[in-house]
Amino acid sequence: MAKSTVSPETEVINRAELTPLYRVVLLDDDDHTYDYVIEMLQKIFIFSLDQAYRHAEEVDTCGRTILITCELPEAEFGRNQIHAYGPDPRIDRCAGSMWAEIEAAE
Repeated sequence: MAKSTVSPETEVINRAELTPLYRVVLLDDDDHTYDYVIEMLQKIFIFSLDQAYRHAEEVDTCGRTILITCELPEAEFGRNQIHAYGPDPRIDRCAGSMWAEIEAAE
């Protein structure tokens, strides 16, 4: 059996040299319904009904849920889409969108 070798033209890239990844984290509040969260996640992140429901349940029970892990421009775009989604029309006291943050993935 032949031994595999690295050819001289092959560049070995260390993990530290790769593009850093970030997480979009949705934060819980009491001013948005499950229906709102599910609808928003399906529309913004193209989640299935089951995926969106699982994130809605996790943000409700844990206070936060990691939605996606990606490069910084995509993470900022996702966060900004959440912030711009608007209030939940099902709750009168709801004044605006849900809140999300970006954190470095390690």
